[in-house]
Amino acid sequence: MSSQHADPAAAKVWFITGTSTGLGRALAHEVIADGDRLVATARDPRTLDDLVALAPGRVRALPLDVTDPGAVRRAVDTALKEFGRIDVLVNNAGYALRGALEEVSDAELRRQFDTNVFGALDVTRAVLPTLRARRSGCIVQMSSVGGVLATLGGTAYAGTKFALEGLSEGLAAEVAHLGIHVLIVEPGPFRTDFTGRSVRWADPIDDYRSALGPAREQFLAMHGTQPGDPARAARAVITATRMEKPPLRLPLGAGAVDRIRERLLLRLQEVDATEPLGRPTDFD
Repeated sequence: MSSQHADPAAAKVWFITGTSTGLGRALAHEVIADGDRLVATARDPRTLDDLVALAPGRVRALPLDVTDPGAVRRAVDTALKEFGRIDVLVNNAGYALRGALEEVSDAELRRQFDTNVFGALDVTRAVLPTLRARRSGCIVQMSSVGGVLATLGGTAYAGTKFALEGLSEGLAAEVAHLGIHVLIVEPGPFRTDFTGRSVRWADPIDDYRSALGPAREQFLAMHGTQPGDPARAARAVITATRMEKPPLRLPLGAGAVDRIRERLLLRLQEVDATEPLGRPTDFD
């Protein structure tokens, strides 16, 4: 699978978190196939041995728990020492906590935000100095349809993705003049282990069973039958990062495009409906 750029100097250096499974792994495969260089990270780097074997000279596997600030600094420092720079950062590490808000414990909720939000921000802050120095680069934030709309049972997860999107949109405005782009990726359902091993469930409360029970069954039944192709998603992300002006947001999959469009139209309708109540609240 290993390939080389005709011009090795044109090869990008990618730093991807959460590459042991899912879209992160699919993206790693496409990066390697393109002849780019890759720093692949995971809590257990042994799960990345097969990626290293595809292109030993171009792929470095590093241990990284994004909730450990020291580990974040060590991983970024090692990447810079080995490859000299980072061109594309992909914050992909994360998981979904499912359950009603009342069912989720404080510890579970904080852990969800520590991984999906603060972990991504910590890695971003660690990489930003080298991007600023080079006046170039792209930061890819793996969000979700859940970053646009919250669904039954996905309240905590949606909270993290809403937060990540707001922070990333603000960051994009801050770094645009430095030649740095931010790309917020919003995948729909893709055929990965996201609905399997990447999900944690809160202890249920009986009063919520009638509302959340069917949603949970539907979520579990989707595993292995999701319509999204991870390889095609990875290719779309790479294509977007190579644009002269990457979009701020990239919905992935027909389901994501349709649901996000529907939600935005509903928001516009709500703005129109509430305008008579909200507009007259300014001083005369």
